Order: sequence, then structure tokens, then C-alpha cells
Amino acid sequence: MELLHTILATIVTLGILVTIHEWGHFYVARRCGVKVLRFSVGFGKAFYTWKDRQGTEYAIASIPLGGYVKMLDEREGDVPEDQLTQAFNRKPVIQRIAIVAAGPLVNLIFAVFAYWFMFVYGVSTVAPVVGSVKVGSVAEQAGLQGNVEILSVDGFSTLSWDEVNLRLASRIGESGEISLVVKPVNSTLSHNVQILVSNWHVAVESESPVTALGLEPWRPSVPAEIGQVVDGGRALQAGLLAGDIVKSINGQPVDDWYGFVQVVKDNPERSIELTVFREEILRDITLIPARKVNDQGREYGYIGAAAQPVSWPDNLRRTIAYGFFEAFGRAVDKAGQMMLLTLDSIWKMIEGVISVKNLSGPITIAKVAGASAESGLESYISFLAYLSISLGILNLLPIPVLDGGHLLYYAVELVTGKPVSENIQLLGLKIGMAMLLSLMFVALFNDFMRL
Repeated sequence: MELLHTILATIVTLGILVTIHEWGHFYVARRCGVKVLRFSVGFGKAFYTWKDRQGTEYAIASIPLGGYVKMLDEREGDVPEDQLTQAFNRKPVIQRIAIVAAGPLVNLIFAVFAYWFMFVYGVSTVAPVVGSVKVGSVAEQAGLQGNVEILSVDGFSTLSWDEVNLRLASRIGESGEISLVVKPVNSTLSHNVQILVSNWHVAVESESPVTALGLEPWRPSVPAEIGQVVDGGRALQAGLLAGDIVKSINGQPVDDWYGFVQVVKDNPERSIELTVFREEILRDITLIPARKVNDQGREYGYIGAAAQPVSWPDNLRRTIAYGFFEAFGRAVDKAGQMMLLTLDSIWKMIEGVISVKNLSGPITIAKVAGASAESGLESYISFLAYLSISLGILNLLPIPVLDGGHLLYYAVELVTGKPVSENIQLLGLKIGMAMLLSLMFVALFNDFMRL
């Protein structure tokens, strides 16, 4: 059932994003007088088709991993004499640029709309309160202490941990001071903290920018009670069930969930003896955590279990919502932040500041789509917006095969007054395909390693 849910969430997610992307090409092409032959969502054999009054065939195909808009074009076949004025290749270069750019731009516009919807609907979150500061970390060296709320990062207001992480993520790979404004909980007095970083690296796969600084977010006390076990995980194999309360490990009492997790992490492929409370009876269970390795090469234990959910104090819970018109400004700002962060991350990956291990492929997208859909509308819309931004920016990169590659050719044509030669375009196509296939291979490799 979980696999089916993930597959359905992935199909819906890709279907939405591909449809709006291709609709951008389709809509502007129609406005420019280009005859659209086919609008397909998915690749491969179509299992449902229909035509409109202008002769465009619409198709839903069997492989939901993309889509395309096929236009009348002399480069792809013979065009009747009376339809030459409707051929894509006969249109002025400005119109061709508009048609090609429309797909990625609509993805970016859709992200703004998605964030607008979220801000009108209301985003549930918790205040970014620091629980503790890791000894020896750059945050501790700067004098930051626990039990304080982060009000801003580098002058930008932060109402949630998501916003704190977003602002910190833009500083990855940089040197200098990260400026925080903090205030003690239940106090109105704030003060500045300057955290000095040098070539700041974050192992994005295993930690967040927040934890990389040495900050541990405040959490309510979580009892060591199993809330969920993963199918096929070591917890289920050992006999742990939802509702079990871990009382001791190797004879030592367990205070809370975090203490239990730490022992698990410290003992990959080593046997640990648990005493759990189930149905009014104490039971002994032998558990052997699986071994996993983070991107820094450190081993840690993993059992595939989650804690029983707990409630947050009312004074730390927030609902971020804005009025109909104010939400639009906030949405534009949020989308802009995510676009800049995406571009910055791509550039830092090229520079080697961020590891290519952070590239994700279809498997990771499927897992996140399923998890976000399961977490609720808010999480799913947020993921959809970010994926739409990623798709839009990726397609605008000046790589042949992608929309950005075609835009590069048309920009050259606009400047020189003549189209790029077919030989150069063919060479670019081969280079672009090689680059794209290499990126896909790395992304898939990372996906399998994460599994």
C-alpha cells in the first residue's frame, strides 16, 4: 500500500508539473500563430487521445516521466504550402524565444501561485527556539546559548526553522560572519550574535545548516515510545511494535527518545539488549541496528522506527498566514529566495563547494513526493512549488537539449542576424546529451546509495 501511495503521488506530481510546463509552450505557440500538432503528457504509447477543433491531438501516454508539445516545423517533416506561415521555424526569432522560454517561466510562475495559496491558507510551524548548543561548535565559540529564539539571520526575519535554514543555506561555502538576532524565551530583550565561519561546509545529506552550526532545535520531551516501525527494518525484525516503551538498554535506564536514538546510532551492527514495556509486561528484546554511512564517511546505526508524536506548547506553535494581496508579495519573495538558492547551489556544485552527492534523481523525488503527500496539503504544495522551481531553472540552463540550449542558439541568431549552423547544433546536441546523461547517472547513483 505504501509503494502504491508513493507511485500515485509521483505520477500526480510529475503530471501537474509537466502539464503546466508544456502548456506554457503550447499557449504561447498558439498566440504566435504556430500550429500545434500534439500535446502529450508522458512518453511512449498513448492510452487516451482526443483532438480539438484546430486539429491538435492531446495525449496521455503510458510513461509519466515527462511530456512534449509537437509543433509544425519544416525541420521535422514536409509542411504543406498553405501551412508554411504556421511552421515554428518560419516565425521571427523573438517569437521562437518566447515560445521556448514560456515552459520554464510558467513553472516559476506556478511556484509563486503555490506559495501564495500556502500563505493564504496558512502555514503551520514552530518558533525557531534553540534547545542547546554543541560544545566546541562555531555557535558556542560565538557565545550563543540555548533557550533563545532566532529572530533574524543576516538581517532577514525568521519566523520558523524553515526560514532559518533557508537563510543559512545561502551562506554554505562562504567565509565571514553570520549575523543572528536572538532573544531569550519569555523575554522581549534581543541581542546580536556574530558567528564566524571559514569556507563553511555542510554535509547536506546528513545535516542541516542549523545543526552544522552546532545548534540543536528545542523539542518537547519525547518519551522512548515506538510510534511506527518500517517494513523490513531492523526494529520490526527484532520484534519491536508500535506502542512499545523502551525502559532500558543493556541494563541502563532510558530517559527519552533522543537517548534511545543516540545509543542506536552509536552501535551499528552491534547487538544491544532492550527491555520494553508492552501490554503491562516487561519484555527483553535483542536489537542489532543496521549500518549506514553518511557523506562524511561516518558510520551510524539505523533501525527504521519513529517516535510517538507529542504536542508542542501553544506559545511555540505558529500559523503564518497573510491577507489575499499581502500573500502575493510574500509568495514572490519566497519564490525568489528559492530561485536564488537553487542557482547558488548549482554554481557552488560546479565550484566543488557543494558535493554532487546532493544531486537527486527520480527515486528520491518519488520518495519525497509520497512523504510530503502523506504529511498533508501544506507539505505537498511546498514540495510541488520547490520542484517546479527546480524544473524551471534546470530547463533554462544553457545546455543543448534543454530549453536553455535552444534559447542560447536563438540569442546568437538575434545578435548575428543568422541562425546557428546545423553542424554546430548537432555538435551541441551530442555534448548536451552527454552532459544530461552524466547528470542522470550521478543522480540515479545517489538515489541507490541513499536506499
